[in-house]
Order: sequence, then C-alpha cells, then structure tokens
Amino acid sequence: MTTSPLINAIRGLRKLGVVPSVAAALKERADSLSTALLESILDGVTAFTASGNPDIVPELQAHLNDHLEEAARLLAGHAPGDIAFVREHAHRRAEQKFPLDAVLASYRGIHRQLADAIRDAAMQVADDSAELRRVVAAANDFANEYISAISTLITAEYVLQTRVLAEAEGDQRSELMSILLRGYDESDSRAAQLLRRAGYLEQRQSYCVVVARSVDPREMDNAPRAQRMVDSVTRTLQKLPIRVLVGVNDKLVTAVLSGTRRLSGWTAPQSLLADRVYPQLRTIGPAALIGMSTDKPSTTHIPAALHEAKLALDFARVDERVMPYARIPFRDMLVRVASEKVRPALPDWVGGFLVADRKSRGALSATLHAYADNDMNALKTAKALSLHPNTVYARMQKIKDITDRDPLTYNALTELLLAIDCAILDP
Repeated sequence: MTTSPLINAIRGLRKLGVVPSVAAALKERADSLSTALLESILDGVTAFTASGNPDIVPELQAHLNDHLEEAARLLAGHAPGDIAFVREHAHRRAEQKFPLDAVLASYRGIHRQLADAIRDAAMQVADDSAELRRVVAAANDFANEYISAISTLITAEYVLQTRVLAEAEGDQRSELMSILLRGYDESDSRAAQLLRRAGYLEQRQSYCVVVARSVDPREMDNAPRAQRMVDSVTRTLQKLPIRVLVGVNDKLVTAVLSGTRRLSGWTAPQSLLADRVYPQLRTIGPAALIGMSTDKPSTTHIPAALHEAKLALDFARVDERVMPYARIPFRDMLVRVASEKVRPALPDWVGGFLVADRKSRGALSATLHAYADNDMNALKTAKALSLHPNTVYARMQKIKDITDRDPLTYNALTELLLAIDCAILDP
C-alpha cells in the first residue's frame, strides 16, 4: 500500500484541526453509511446482484464495514498499515471468478460516498477558524488517496491470485490428463479421489478422446502455434454441453470429452458422444487434422480411446480432415496395425515385385487394386484403367511370373494386396 500521499492527506486534516476528532463523528454514522454504500453499489454495479453466488453480497457488506473502520482508524491519527482485509477480499473475488472491473466499480462508489461522509464529519468538528474550502479539499484529498491506494492493492492482489489459481488449475488439469490417458489402478485411492472430485467417476457418462495436429506436423514443435491449436479446439468444443479437458500430449493436442449417456436407468440413451462432437470439429480451420475415438463407458477405457484416436489421426487427410475411428475401413485398419509387426516376415517375392512396380511407374500395383475394386472382373478393370483387356491380362501374367502367385484367383490376390500394402505403408 502506497502510504506517503495518504499520510500527507492525513497531515493536512490534522493541521486544520479535523484529525483525530473526525474519527468519532465518522464512527457515529458508520451503520447508516454502510447501508447507503451497499444500496448504492448494488444499484450501480449489476454484477453483484446478477451473481448466483450467495456469498457475494454478504461479503461485500462486511468489506464495506471494514473500509469504514479502517478509514476511521486512519482519521484517528494512526499510521497506514498492511490492510489485510483488502488482500483477503481480492483473493475471495479471484477464487469466485468475480470480475475485477466490478470490484473496482464498487470502489468508485465507496469513493463518492466516503468523500461526502468525511467532508460532512470534518465540517462538524472543524474549528471555527478553519477555512471551509480547505477542509473540503483536505477531506477530498484523503478520500482520493485512500481509494487510490486500496484500488492499486486490490488490483495487484487479484491479478496475483488469479495467476496462482490458474497455475494450480493447470497443474491439476495436467495431473488429471495424465491419470486419464495413461490409465490408473482402481486401488489407487489418491487417483480415484482426484477423479471423483473432478466429476469423472459419475455414473451414466460416456467418454471420447480427440487428438489434433497441424497438417504440417513440424508446426507442433512451435509452442505458440501449438497453443493456437489448443485454443481453437477448446473454443470449438466448449460450445457443446459436454465436459472438456484439453492439453498437449506427445506433440498432439489431446482432448478428453465426457457427456451424459442417459439421464437415468429408465430413460433412453442419448446419441453417441462422438456423433455429437463430429459436426462441431469439422468447423475447425483447414490447418488441422483430427482423429476421434469411439465412445467409451468409463474412465478405465480412456487409454484405449487414445489409441483409437491416434490411429484415426493417421487416416485423416486434407480432403477428410476429421476422421472418426468408427469410419476407418477394416482392411485399411488391419494393414495399418499389422504392417510394422509383419514387415520383417514379408515373403521374399515382395522385393522383386516392388522393383518391377517402380520400373512400371506403379502400373502393376494399380492394376491389382483396380482388379479388386472391380470385383475381379478383367473387363471392368480394363475400362476403369482405360486399357485393353489384353494389357490387363499381360500385367497379371507378369505379376505371376515375379511372385509365383496367380492374381486372377481370390486367395492369391488377397495375399498379394495385403503383403504389398504392408510393405509400402510408411512406418
């Protein structure tokens, strides 16, 4: 609290014979002044009456009484000190997320009425020889300096407490995210308590995991760009009536979503959480690729949901930026999941095929895929590729010569396609 200007204002009142006798006059009016202050602030600052917190108005009344008591103490000639009640008020308002501008607006109301009350009390006790204008000016100086000092203090304390709360909330979010994504042992009482306090163990809830990254994955190494992605996902999902926990995990923006599956055991289930989220995610800008898991019935399934979301992200493309796990073709998923494990065990003929395919600029593999897509009909395949049917048969014979597998038969075609797709898939 800045004290020098306030001390000077008190000295000015003392020279005029107002201090310390004005303190008693101010105390006599304390009850009526407190009531008038409260009514004035509630009328002028709607945030207090609009708040649904039942503690806001009673705590404001107590705070006004503290100010009147402190003003009387100072006007009795005591030195300014560490006004703890202002710090406590700042901390309470920050914890309640009550707007700082409304608190400062209430202080402007205090200033007006406190200045008038001190002026009237000073006039009541001033010596007959005191000049009226000097008494009024000195009373106004005190009110100005007092309100200026406490406004500065409460702003600093509010901002500091907000930062402390934000850091604590961020730490808790990080811990929650870690527990949910990496899984937890149900016998871990601390983890269970943290999840229960955060509402993640409520009944009839569905859970879904969403992961997102930039189209260029290198941008996720840039902290400001990654944060913009976090902000974009957060803003988009907060428009829905669901719970959202967002953070960055393994260079991916990761969101754990939860929503009510059904209101009670007697009501019909609501639509799938993933289905409710999907249209909203499609509104995120074109720079993002997004993968979504299926719905999960409990927090213990969230690690599996994260795996699904990451796999879905692998299939997201610029022309299909949001990919739900449930929409991935089964064969594509099979190849993606198995490729890394089976690549060391691929048949020897795969290498020879890939060399020949590169020499043909991909014509051999394109013919195999077209043949499968056209129900193993050579005429339809030729039409799809704008080729003569004999060219299709010639390519099939060449593939058979290289691999010793006849691609015109179902079993061989299936083996060829799976082995080739696993071989050419990016690790």
